[in-house]
Amino acid sequence: MVRFLLNRPIAVTMSFLALMVFAAIAFRLLPISLLPPIDVPQIVVKVTYPNASPESIEQNVLRQIREGLITLNGLEEMESKAGSEIGTVRLTFDYGVKMELAYIDVNEKIDRLTNALPKDLPRPEVIRINTSDIPVARVQVVPKEGTDPVEVSLLAENVLKKRIEQLPGVSLVDINGKRERIISVQPDEQALAALGMTQQELIDAVKAGNAELPGISVKDGQFRYFLRLATRVDTPKDIESLPVRSKKGVIVPLGRVAKAQYETQEMLGYHLFGMSEGLVITVHKQAAAKMNELIPELRKSLELFRTDYPQVDFELTQDQSNLLNAAISNLQTSLLFGGLFAFGILFLFIKDFRIPLIMGISLPTSLLISFLVFYFFNISINIISLSGLALGIGMLIDNAIIVLDNITRKRESGLPLLEACVQGANEVMGALISSVLTTLAVFVPLVFLSGIAGALFYDQAVAVAAILSVSLMVAFILLPLLYWMIYRVGKRQELKGEPAAFLWVLRGYERGFDWIFSRKKIALFFFLLLIPLGLGLSLLLKNEGLPPIEKPDATLEIDWNEPISAGQNRDRLLTLIRDIEGYTQAEAEIGVRQFLLFDGDNSIQKSLLYLLFPSQDKKEEQIARLRERLEKDYPMASYVLGDAPNAFDQLFSSNQPYYEVRWKDLNSKKPIAAEKMKPWLESFPSEQWAPGPGLQEESSVVFSLLADKLALYQIPVEGVQEQLSRLFGVFTITDIRRFGEVTPIRLKESQDRFEDLLRTTRIYASDSTSYLLSEFVDYRYADQYKYVTADRGGIYQSVQVEEENPNAKTDQFISWGVAKNLAVELKGQFFRDQETLRQLIGILIISVLLLYFILSAQFESFIQPMIVVLTLPLGIGGAFLILLLTGSSLNVMSAIGLVVMLGIMVNDAILKIDTINRLKQEMGNNPNLTRSEILEMALHQAGKIRLKPILMTSMTTILALIPIVFSSGLGADLQRPLVYSVIGGLTIGTGTALYFVPLMYWFFDSLTHKTGLR
Repeated sequence: MVRFLLNRPIAVTMSFLALMVFAAIAFRLLPISLLPPIDVPQIVVKVTYPNASPESIEQNVLRQIREGLITLNGLEEMESKAGSEIGTVRLTFDYGVKMELAYIDVNEKIDRLTNALPKDLPRPEVIRINTSDIPVARVQVVPKEGTDPVEVSLLAENVLKKRIEQLPGVSLVDINGKRERIISVQPDEQALAALGMTQQELIDAVKAGNAELPGISVKDGQFRYFLRLATRVDTPKDIESLPVRSKKGVIVPLGRVAKAQYETQEMLGYHLFGMSEGLVITVHKQAAAKMNELIPELRKSLELFRTDYPQVDFELTQDQSNLLNAAISNLQTSLLFGGLFAFGILFLFIKDFRIPLIMGISLPTSLLISFLVFYFFNISINIISLSGLALGIGMLIDNAIIVLDNITRKRESGLPLLEACVQGANEVMGALISSVLTTLAVFVPLVFLSGIAGALFYDQAVAVAAILSVSLMVAFILLPLLYWMIYRVGKRQELKGEPAAFLWVLRGYERGFDWIFSRKKIALFFFLLLIPLGLGLSLLLKNEGLPPIEKPDATLEIDWNEPISAGQNRDRLLTLIRDIEGYTQAEAEIGVRQFLLFDGDNSIQKSLLYLLFPSQDKKEEQIARLRERLEKDYPMASYVLGDAPNAFDQLFSSNQPYYEVRWKDLNSKKPIAAEKMKPWLESFPSEQWAPGPGLQEESSVVFSLLADKLALYQIPVEGVQEQLSRLFGVFTITDIRRFGEVTPIRLKESQDRFEDLLRTTRIYASDSTSYLLSEFVDYRYADQYKYVTADRGGIYQSVQVEEENPNAKTDQFISWGVAKNLAVELKGQFFRDQETLRQLIGILIISVLLLYFILSAQFESFIQPMIVVLTLPLGIGGAFLILLLTGSSLNVMSAIGLVVMLGIMVNDAILKIDTINRLKQEMGNNPNLTRSEILEMALHQAGKIRLKPILMTSMTTILALIPIVFSSGLGADLQRPLVYSVIGGLTIGTGTALYFVPLMYWFFDSLTHKTGLR
């Protein structure tokens, strides 16, 4: 094949040019995003029910929703949580379920449940979770002093939101912190009493003044006209001019018995930027959009906003493109330094500028054509696929060096140029294909991991397969052609001898080879001893998901665990912010959040504070100070204080606790009473567990209506309930609807303490006699459950255990539940992790078997693949040693570094064994050599042949990565464990493998000779 293609240089050249043109077009069309567009199999149903208790929402709303959705196709888990005025049902589906259809199905079932739900319940919101739901940036909108916040809210909703939505690539714009205007009507109780009027007459007057005709039309000859009332109210002045008639026939303007005015609706939540109240606009991108183009366009829009609306400050914060920029920067750095050092190392070892020139053409060509594979497999450019490309670059350089070195060696042996190119490529073709297949055997099975992890590995596996496959095509087709075309021009230059530096290394290798092979058994025992010692170092390494990145930002999630208002929540958080020193940016979400896509716990008592500091040290200092302040001044509060999560962290964050023991009383549809639970729970050591949401309590006021007394005085119960809702709830009289805008008209009551309101408010009997409300209502303070939790089996209450080995701690909880005739269930992330671990072990076994099958087919031997497999622990041990010495952990990035390093080591081992087999076959025809002499000569000669390529590959890879060790920033922090793994494996692992492979080959060859095995 190589000979045929070398005889058609123009056809091959034009084919590669065409591929590069198409690849360049594909690259322009590829979406650029932070993460792959993964369809997360989760849907959240949100319920808002004003003035409803957790138990009321569970019994009247969530239970009906759970029962209606339990038959959904592919439903894996169902969890609900009812709180004060809010409730959520979280649906988790089997991975692979088409979420578009599931979303439609959930909405249809919710619509069918309308008649079973309370009439005054707003329609539940259905939210579909997706990786694109993570906002790519946040726009801070802060009114300047003297600017009306309500007007800024209208500006954000009606203008800014629409202008941002028009930007190419934007899928959704969400807003929090909006303020709305209402018209309040505050009765004058003394004036009402003097005129013998009640609040109900005032309410009836406002409703009548805002009445609308329900689509009435009249016919006049051939024409038809629609009727409308011209007396509708629009302003507070209109409301005050409405006539109010008492039961005694007295008619007065409403303004004499009440005051109507514009007010800002009472806030249930706030957004802070710094110390100022404002709004935040979160921007979400389309899956097919390019993030690196969207963010600059967004910045341009902000500049226009600053010019057009000088009364408002604008700021762009939490730009998530930093992670993507870091990944792109790392790839560029790897290519730049890899190319430069490959050029330098090749020139140093071969002393011919044409070889580095060929490398300089082939490397960018391979990378560019890889993006064509991305396009056909519908893979975006994201941090996962870029990590796959970065992983494959090491083997890309290795393959090119091996082919070029082998062609050069063939020329040095005296072959003509064309024949050297043909034989040089053909000789290593089988070994390089096997090497690539063994690397893919490690990666491709990871695609079969369940859940999001498997979906993420799909992008990485395709990226690795793309660059390795393209590298083989370039190595076997383009490199020989370029070599032939460049070297045939002009007079043939004499090939120079080996450089002095390499000859010095070669002499050292030969001395080491002679010394080891004179002590084969001792050396073999020493190398085999290194394998368990190297792997044992893993026990000393800390295991982490991602490496510890120097993050200058932090978040504080706090629940005050006290019945405070949103305003008090805001004041407490402002007090904390004032106490923090040296931050460069602060923003907070306080109380109820207005985001459409927010699927968390919307509670007035909760807050989220984001802080950005100039350095990691400053952050740690202020976090310690903040923690001390919280524990001292707010002992009731529960909080989580730590690094701010990036988009990658948010993707893998779990709503499940680590380990949870659930109890269910199957004979009751209510939670187990707190007075029963407390004595039982107090019998367990408190340091071993934490109460789950269903056991958390909050203070409440319980009202009791004196029914006998109400009946005696002929006071309707409905009237008392309505009066209580006016006093303590949000009572909307009517809504003014004009051109799509809704302005509520609400009854405003006194803001006195509720005991005083009960003593001063009057209610009316059927004969219009008035009585004090306090005479018919009793109240008491009590604790109630803050949340009611349930799953598809019903209501449960739980305790959570945050231990590394939770099974040993939970036996007593299980025994207690069984003794109380309760159903006991174990849930949590712990069990998911155990399942993932089992899957990884299974996939590892499959990968090793695939590797063994591929190598057995390559070598036509069942024994020789064991040499390659036994070589790998040496590299792993070297990587673990460097990770341990540098204080690094075993994480995702160091694992990727291990795969990069092992790919190069496998390459070397496969090619060395292949060379030994070929030399043995060539020398076997010499009758003057004994079998042992042939074996030792083949081992020695193969080591010398493979020494230069492995040195060039290792030095190129190591030198290209060393600058990252001394760099700073997000990208360097992320890549440093990868660098340590590669450097450790290639220095220590490859150094030992130079002698280990021939030594193990000698041992297995002796074994096969004695036993007759192959």
